[in-house]
Amino acid sequence: MHSKEFSNIGLLKEIAELLNEETEMIPMLQGALRKFLAGTQFETGWIFFIDIKGKHQLLAYENLPTALEDGSCHQLQKGGCWCVSKYRSGELKKATNIIECQRIESAIDSKVGDYGGITHHATVALQSGQERFGLLNVASPYTVGFTDDELALLESVAFQMGSAIKRILLTKQEQEMALVQERNRLARDLHDSVNQLLFSVTLTARGGSEMAEHPQVKATFREIQHLTQEALTEMRALIWQLRPKGLESGLIEGLKGYAEMLGLSLNANVSGVINLPSRTEETLFRIAQEGLNNVRKHAGVQEAELFITVTPSDVLLVLKDEGGGFQMDSNVRLPSIGIQSMQDRARAARGSVDWVSEMGKGTEILIRLPY
Repeated sequence: MHSKEFSNIGLLKEIAELLNEETEMIPMLQGALRKFLAGTQFETGWIFFIDIKGKHQLLAYENLPTALEDGSCHQLQKGGCWCVSKYRSGELKKATNIIECQRIESAIDSKVGDYGGITHHATVALQSGQERFGLLNVASPYTVGFTDDELALLESVAFQMGSAIKRILLTKQEQEMALVQERNRLARDLHDSVNQLLFSVTLTARGGSEMAEHPQVKATFREIQHLTQEALTEMRALIWQLRPKGLESGLIEGLKGYAEMLGLSLNANVSGVINLPSRTEETLFRIAQEGLNNVRKHAGVQEAELFITVTPSDVLLVLKDEGGGFQMDSNVRLPSIGIQSMQDRARAARGSVDWVSEMGKGTEILIRLPY
């Protein structure tokens, strides 16, 4: 075996160890790419993650010339190219030399910086078994094509990266399943203990009110019954948030069911076909839940309207009521923990939440999420 082959085996082992140590996807890919470039003749590289809809996202890059790195790698992220097109069509079967790259050509033509002699690149799919996750692209100055040995090494590294991505995704799925199981356990415990106790207190207070003869005692029992009923409603809402019933029938039915449980009437209007990823659907459900809670607690009305518009890239959900509204002041912190929670959930999904409200003229909550 030649010394170069020994060197490649050692490099692959080092990259494999690095991939096993990292738990977050982007740092893992960045570190592996840096190690790979440092140990080979390849000079620069970048990694695209491509989702099931074929939309690509630049996750990692290393040693890019200024023409490609300009404007947060604008030239690499915009438009289409041969490698992404062949990946989407399933024609990219192995590591391949790219004769022409539209992104590189566009960066050179834009004259926004030095292209560093980078005119061509090689590409390979990141995959584990039959599952594919994106592309690994590498290039060197004034290099039009790479040798079969270099492409074989590129394939080996891409396979390792794909396997690491698969491991991270599986770990996240296991964590999400564990979280769902824990939510279900908490919901069951709350329903079987606190919820039942509150229901018993409500019945006891009702009985005390009916049996009491003194007006003040009777009024006290009625107040206890009222407060306990409020607490029971809050508890049922909490249980519903932990384990939403009706969501398995779709987002609209789930929200209508939740609104009904709160004593609200929800009118829904939908534009486009709702076929969202489960994570996007749950995020919308959780944010809209908090919005419905605010309607019940603060709006002073028993009716709300829901508008959902689905486009090829994102979904817009609008929750509107004709209640009392509130005064928005950019110099004051958000008016409730609930609103802050809605904003945090949207940001975690790379989306946004906005409010339009005015005293006496109701409130509109606008939620936009990509998917």
